[in-house]
Amino acid sequence: MKLDIKYQERYSRGELLLRTLFGAIYIVLPHIFLLIFVSLWGAILSFISWWIVLFTGKYPQSFFEFQEGLYRWNLRVNARIYNLCDGYPPFGINAKDDYVTLEIPYPERLSRGILILRTLLGGIYVILPHMFLLFFRTIATMVLQFLAWWVVLFTGEYPQSWHEFNVGTLRWGTRVNVYMSFMTDEYPPFSGKP
Repeated sequence: MKLDIKYQERYSRGELLLRTLFGAIYIVLPHIFLLIFVSLWGAILSFISWWIVLFTGKYPQSFFEFQEGLYRWNLRVNARIYNLCDGYPPFGINAKDDYVTLEIPYPERLSRGILILRTLLGGIYVILPHMFLLFFRTIATMVLQFLAWWVVLFTGEYPQSWHEFNVGTLRWGTRVNVYMSFMTDEYPPFSGKP
């Protein structure tokens, strides 16, 4: 999986203030409203895909592309809310964004055994260790987000190492979600690095 949020040399202070004061109204509400319905359809496709993978060992490619587009859409919104990039996030699962890229390679075959293992024990061997560590990393990300907000406000620049760390947190969480959605058999690393 490849996830990247482009680092900008300069960030808009005006957009930062606008997102902070009114982002919940003009970014979050319209996107979340639509994402709820699209995510419901994604959950239905995920349920159907589970059975297809169980019997055939293959994830239906059109379902896979839909789920990948749904992840992209979520990441575009999160990147703006976390102030990792400027601009308004485009709507839709097929929308293009100059700042946020996500590529999940389509697996030709998926292991039925790993599918069943994830279903029965995924909470123990995937969710518990990753979410435990991600909990603390998310706290660090929130602290860096808060500090970066002030840095951007006064300088117009987002410290690059903080940007990489915060993008890494999104990358790590996305890897876990993609694995638990049985879109890959590759166990997610305990890292936010590319």
